[in-house]
Amino acid sequence: MPLKLGDILGGAFSAMGRYWKQLFGIGAAVYGGALVIVGAAALIAYSATGDHLRHVVSLSAEEDPTSADVVPLVIGFGAVWLVAMVAFMVGTAMMYATVPAILQEAVLGRPTTFAVIWRRAWARVPAVIGTVILSTLIAMIPMVLAMIGFIAIMIGATTLSHGSGTVLWTSLGLLGALATAPLAAWLWVKFCLAPSAVVFEGQRPVEGLRRSSQLVRGDWWRVFGITLLAFLMAAVANYVIQIPFSFLGMFSGVIGGSTLADDPNPASIVFAMSGYLVIMALGQLIGQLVSTTFPQLVTGLLYVDRRIRTENLGPALAEAAATPPPPPYGTQAY
Repeated sequence: MPLKLGDILGGAFSAMGRYWKQLFGIGAAVYGGALVIVGAAALIAYSATGDHLRHVVSLSAEEDPTSADVVPLVIGFGAVWLVAMVAFMVGTAMMYATVPAILQEAVLGRPTTFAVIWRRAWARVPAVIGTVILSTLIAMIPMVLAMIGFIAIMIGATTLSHGSGTVLWTSLGLLGALATAPLAAWLWVKFCLAPSAVVFEGQRPVEGLRRSSQLVRGDWWRVFGITLLAFLMAAVANYVIQIPFSFLGMFSGVIGGSTLADDPNPASIVFAMSGYLVIMALGQLIGQLVSTTFPQLVTGLLYVDRRIRTENLGPALAEAAATPPPPPYGTQAY
């Protein structure tokens, strides 16, 4: 039967409770691995640019850094940023694939293992990455066009008029930017079920976007409201989780800062603040697990609900629940 709001939220919490080892185990593995990769990249960048960094830090307020010092630092920082973006994008895509893979078993009431879910989710990571990138780019197009128009209006207002005319053109530019926000939100909701379709049905990225659009059609407001509620709940939970870690991190930072010399070098600063960095990274890891997992569970259940409502999926689920589970190396699509 179709799922109500309470059924969807209750199902998300139930799935988190029953399959927490798989959910949080895979999340800790992928995000922890991403942190290790980023940390290693940062150490490599520091070893390559440490002399330039120490020279820049040692400059007085009247001295300007030279390009010979700035360029290597910018390249090193850019390389670390790029590694971080790729690592966390893969980690997030893995979680986006893990949640539907778990829900495939949850909606059938079947137990599963870490290894089975890992193999199923990892096999769909490339398709999920493509889906997330495509849906993000499509949703950003209206905002980008509005920003370009806003900049053009600002330039025209600055060069052609002054005073009240400038205010008028600026107001029009702001209104144009705000007017595209609903379109971006509409596109985002329209394609929010695509990752679930990619994993549940083994779809490719473009097919997943089409499938999401088909399922959301006629029920956009309900999907929007439930999804927004899930993200708000996850954001509040993330904020609450960060509070104790922030206090512990501040305490550790004060202790570490008291051990610094009067003129510390960058390496000693990083070492003294290592406790703070570790505590904050742990808090961010736990918060990221919650803020990524819960909304995706809700979205996955919305996908199931829309298929129950539009395609009479209930009998197929009942039949699938009565059959033996599929081999652990494949993904059962229904």
